[in-house]
Amino acid sequence: MAAHLVKRCMCLLREAARQAPAMVPVGRLRLARVAHKTLTSSATSSISHFPGSLVELVEKEQAFTPYVENQVDDLIKKAARPEELLELLDGSHHLDNNHAALVLIRLSHLLSEKPEDKALLIQDARFQQLLCLLNSQINSVWHGTLSRLLRSLYALGLPRTSKELQSVEQEIRWRMRKLKYKQLAFLADSCATLSQEQHSQELLTELLMHLERRWTEIEDGRTLVTIMMKVGHLSEPLMNRLEDKHVLNRAQDITVPHLCSILLAFARLNFHPDQEDEFFSLVHEKLGSELPGLEPALQVDLVWALCVLQQAREAELQAVLHPEFHIQFLGGKSQKDQNTFQKLLHINATAMLEHPEYSGPLLPASAVAPRPSALDRKVTPLQKELQETLKGLLGSADRGSLEVATQYGWVLDAEVLLDSDGQFLPVRDFVAPHLAQPTGSQPPPAGAKRLAFLRWEFPNFNTRSKDLLGRFVLARRHILAAGFLIVDVPFYEWLELKSEWQKGAYLKDKMRKAVAEELAK
Repeated sequence: MAAHLVKRCMCLLREAARQAPAMVPVGRLRLARVAHKTLTSSATSSISHFPGSLVELVEKEQAFTPYVENQVDDLIKKAARPEELLELLDGSHHLDNNHAALVLIRLSHLLSEKPEDKALLIQDARFQQLLCLLNSQINSVWHGTLSRLLRSLYALGLPRTSKELQSVEQEIRWRMRKLKYKQLAFLADSCATLSQEQHSQELLTELLMHLERRWTEIEDGRTLVTIMMKVGHLSEPLMNRLEDKHVLNRAQDITVPHLCSILLAFARLNFHPDQEDEFFSLVHEKLGSELPGLEPALQVDLVWALCVLQQAREAELQAVLHPEFHIQFLGGKSQKDQNTFQKLLHINATAMLEHPEYSGPLLPASAVAPRPSALDRKVTPLQKELQETLKGLLGSADRGSLEVATQYGWVLDAEVLLDSDGQFLPVRDFVAPHLAQPTGSQPPPAGAKRLAFLRWEFPNFNTRSKDLLGRFVLARRHILAAGFLIVDVPFYEWLELKSEWQKGAYLKDKMRKAVAEELAK
């Protein structure tokens, strides 16, 4: 400890000797006051406005320490280029004990879209000077700023051997009991999503332990739902305690907006509470009379969430699939309307594929025809490699189809049809009920099997797990219910394949296993 303090003092003295004192302009005294928010706003808007940002919660945390804004603060906030921030270290500005951290946070934000510039920044002598200044002042950085600082250092890609990064992590350990619950959750999310190094995972374990112990400190529903979405899945004990927090224990007092937010959080994570029957009885009871009065887009979100969790009832499906209701979203040009209509396609598919007793209505055939936007998306590296490998595997274009847009609102990476001997059939010659506009007329021969290739990218999974998020669990269920055998291609398996031969062999093996599992049933 003594050696650590001496090192800090030496670094501070060097900095003081280098910089000339500068007058601090009189600024304006500012006390940040944030009103205690409820979930009303999230219950009257669509899922696009659903509270899911721990950054927002931390940045708007109440601050009771008076803070004098000065010229440096304005320069940091207004900086549009990294160079403008690094120029603050030229000796003509006085940086206080919080400025170094704020500069690093701003640098991380400016470089978030320019990963190629991060390596150059780390090698810059002024950046190293900034880290040294931070290290000398780390014990004076405010709690909220410290939380955002760690996330920024992870995002900037500092090496695991960086003593400044280790110093920040250690400072967080020392302050952990003093940090607010929202700050602990924000830090846990940062460790889980931005760094896979052993030291950050050890810190994550400690943070989760504190979150599990201090869960009773959560005061409002908005924070509860956000924490459920961002860090609940990292710890089963934590998620169970969060589930117990304003749900079954306060069933009589729970509001519809609060219940909506919890339901949407559960659907996103594909989380099924321990007391599932009691919870969904409460959901249906509360929503029964309230659903028609909610904003139309939110109605779709809620029924879609119930579909993900396999809890949608016929009356709820009928409510949003009725022509008088869904017509308002047909032909919508805004991104919000298109997202809502995409969910209507998923709800329609749920009614068709998972509710054999459903008596209608359904979306019209003209509505389920894939839109051009369904395939008009940026191609990912995994997607490109998979398509190239599949082309080589198929050999001829008539032996399979790539990028198949179904009437269920999902796009298959590829589709093939195999005969009883495992040989490729000309897929476009046969009836395909999953297409809104089928091209073939012949029924598939007896014993034929239809295979769908589905790639799963990193964002499709829950953090630190191989469990798909609710949206993609729903997609997989629908494709299975439509009569396909599924060839899953998760990113973590594909990344292990180095050569084209390995990739081709991998897909062949996956196909054989899918067919063998079906035959073994």
